Amino acid sequence: MSIVKIIEIIASSNKSFDDAVNNAVSEAAKSVKNIKSVYVKEMKAKVENNKIESYRVTTKISFVKE
Repeated sequence: MSIVKIIEIIASSNKSFDDAVNNAVSEAAKSVKNIKSVYVKEMKAKVENNKIESYRVTTKISFVKE
């Protein structure tokens, strides 16, 4: 039997939403192993002078607990 845990990570990027999601997974991987999926719960962008300055995502990352 496997136990799956879920953690919520907020991450950002100056490049794109995709990069922000990758940053969330990379950060989670520093402290957990066996990451199986990432669910993007929320996406936001910070706008200054009519241009997107940064992208932010709230994610739920699931991993198998050994």
